[in-house]
Amino acid sequence: MHTIEPFYNWLKYYDPSKDERSPFYGKQYNYDVYSDTIYNYYIDPAWDFMGSETLYIKVLFVDYQRSYAIIEMLGEWNDAINNDIMHLKRNILDSFMVDGIDKYILIGENVLNFHGSDDSYYEEWFDDVADGWIAAINFREFIFDEWKKYNIDYYIIFGGNLQIDHWRTLKPPRFFEIVNNAISKRIDLI
Repeated sequence: MHTIEPFYNWLKYYDPSKDERSPFYGKQYNYDVYSDTIYNYYIDPAWDFMGSETLYIKVLFVDYQRSYAIIEMLGEWNDAINNDIMHLKRNILDSFMVDGIDKYILIGENVLNFHGSDDSYYEEWFDDVADGWIAAINFREFIFDEWKKYNIDYYIIFGGNLQIDHWRTLKPPRFFEIVNNAISKRIDLI
């Protein structure tokens, strides 16, 4: 786990520790000390604690003018025991929503498992972004299957043309455009 780093090539475009509106504003990173763990496995110090012992995040990019945020995730998404969606919603997303962010791209290549509970926080999040959307990129197929069991697919758009393997080769605005266009095409079909 300690070798999995959040994507760092976009730091030149956005740094959450320097964004006064970010929940991580002012955070000091010590890249020499590995202190955070998931199930007793140390993780890279660049990941950010959001209130869950099993799920860490990295806010990779926020564009306040175009109202979107890109968030990478690591660990086990566990709503059943840790209520991870509550921590994500209350500790991270609510602060961005105050500033008008209503489109969210979640990158889940490093989400290793999902344990569901009820869908009330997902529903609340969905209602809060009434004119926006929530997209999940590159999560594993078995996580999508679990999301469907808990009706999370009512609130988060995923799969198909949202599996974008080459996202790291793109600049954040281009990545957003690809996701936004894919979602627009899906909405137009409805």
